[in-house]
Amino acid sequence: MQRQRIPTLLSAFLTLLNDRLSESIVFPLLPFLLAQFSPNGQTLGFLTGIYALAQFLVTPLIGTLSDHYGRRPVVVVCVGGSLVGFGLFALTLSLPWPKTSLLPLVLLFSARVIDGISGGTVATVSAVLADISPPDRRARIIGLIGVAFGLGFILGPLLGGQLALIAVPLPLWVATGFALINLVAVITLLPETHPVKDRQNLPRYCDLNPFIRIGKILAKPKVGRLCGAFFLFFLAFNGFTAILVLYFKECLGWGPDLATTAFLVVGVVATVVQGGLIGPLVKRFGEWRLTLIGLNLVIVGCLLIPALGSAERAPVIFCSVGILAVGTALVTPSLRSLVSRQLGSEGQGTAFGSLQSLQSLGSFLGPPIAGISYDVLGPISPFLVAVLVLIVSLALVTQNSPPKSLLLNS
Repeated sequence: MQRQRIPTLLSAFLTLLNDRLSESIVFPLLPFLLAQFSPNGQTLGFLTGIYALAQFLVTPLIGTLSDHYGRRPVVVVCVGGSLVGFGLFALTLSLPWPKTSLLPLVLLFSARVIDGISGGTVATVSAVLADISPPDRRARIIGLIGVAFGLGFILGPLLGGQLALIAVPLPLWVATGFALINLVAVITLLPETHPVKDRQNLPRYCDLNPFIRIGKILAKPKVGRLCGAFFLFFLAFNGFTAILVLYFKECLGWGPDLATTAFLVVGVVATVVQGGLIGPLVKRFGEWRLTLIGLNLVIVGCLLIPALGSAERAPVIFCSVGILAVGTALVTPSLRSLVSRQLGSEGQGTAFGSLQSLQSLGSFLGPPIAGISYDVLGPISPFLVAVLVLIVSLALVTQNSPPKSLLLNS
């Protein structure tokens, strides 16, 4: 196992980096990529949301398959599927199409579904890292996930913005090439880390149904409100961020370089907060207070962008986006931790699996709602809708304050 450790860590790191890099490259460029087909908010919202829907429906199954058949074949199939999906997406956007043809949109949605179905790499690679890590070093090894995610969120917008100045589809081909390197790496380097003696039987369908899992966790009186707040937060946040670049493009006249710079700010700020500051902040303020602070910061950022931003005031936009990033980096880990503390030692696995399902469901519903709002009610409306939803989320967290003893110990 020791001799397998370095190639296992390398292939795991490349897989995690590929997962984040591909998304952070394409996401800030979507309105520019779709301009020749259907530049409206609804198409952008549904194209963004369909990826999350595919992940929501399939991720529980992928984790179970890795427990039954082993980690390596599942990772190989997932990375291969991601390569196919992203390659189809890049090819579709690079070919000339008649303006009246619906085929490119069908191919684009199909590519996002394929990529979403194949998006179970994070959970499986996390299991790989847990397999090879002794209990006393597991936290340090699992920290590799955060490093890969942070690097992906920073490199994606940076590469995407620079490459798009040469040709808008070029970043997609670079991401496709990286996915190919990732596939070669897992085929040649990744060993099987889940012994046959530890394999598990496939569960019943009802045990994999994400809606049943969500219903069970929402029914728990201690955590139901917190889980509802978690869902609403991701619905609001993923909704207006899906439309954010379209707002930059149409209302501020920004090009791909400025739009990707805004997301580069998000990557840097979120990495700093979650990578180095969140631990000391939790010790100082506690998860409950940090969640409230984070939600308020996200609300402030949502209001500042349309209220103060203009085409000539890019620094103001970047500061507002930075406030959003700080708020999000505080809310996500703090709210997860609140759920964990409320449950105690029981139901942790189910709870975190359900939280992931709620996050995916919110990430699916939010972008189409924001896109329809953008087209029907106007470009500012997604920000206002997000603020209203975030206020409800804030109220749910406020009602679920922890005992005074925990607040005093924070």
